[in-house]
Amino acid sequence: MNQIKTIAFDADDTLWVNEPIFTKTRLEYENILSSYFEIDDSLELKLYEVELRNLKLFGYGIKGFMLSMIESAIELSQKKVSGEDIRKIIDLGKEMLSHPVEILPGIEETVERLKDDYQLIIITKGDLWDQETKIARSGLAEHFEHIEIVSEKNTTTYKGILDRYRVAPSNFLMIGNSLKSDILPVCEIGGNAVHIPFHDTWLHEKMDKHTIGEYSFHELKSINELGDYLKTI
Repeated sequence: MNQIKTIAFDADDTLWVNEPIFTKTRLEYENILSSYFEIDDSLELKLYEVELRNLKLFGYGIKGFMLSMIESAIELSQKKVSGEDIRKIIDLGKEMLSHPVEILPGIEETVERLKDDYQLIIITKGDLWDQETKIARSGLAEHFEHIEIVSEKNTTTYKGILDRYRVAPSNFLMIGNSLKSDILPVCEIGGNAVHIPFHDTWLHEKMDKHTIGEYSFHELKSINELGDYLKTI
């Protein structure tokens, strides 16, 4: 018998497109900095290093990314970056914040089909305002009973959510594109997880699925396979 009662969805790159927007912005950022020094593949890593050190201050999201771009530009240009180019970087962040929400194929049909049989939840991390507006603009909110916007996705976060809604881990299924944030923590607390890889992944979320060890999860090529998978468990 299917023991799954509650299904939670990650938002960014699971319900809608997200990381390609960051990638496009980073390439435009590199173009701005190309007037100060020669651009090579190491710039992505150097920017990530600044992002990583700022996570504890700014958290996840576009605003923190924009501030890290500015800080990185100042450092890498040896304080030569102009006020005009700083403004251009700020404008890149504003464009990201107003970018249309592009729902991934099959999502609307899937959540519409599931909402009568399962308790549906969105669990996403990032900037509260940005995530709230994306959820509102997506038009998907009406399909979900609960929406959780968290600062981090770890075992403590998932345990807290399940306790709050009185859901046993064995009755819980998390669906997401990040092994690090969506899959491993849920497996660690005894929940169920479905990994749907996305073609573009932030360095911070990359993880070899073979490093998860004894924890088991299911991997699907697309959300369209979820219905058939649920019939097998």
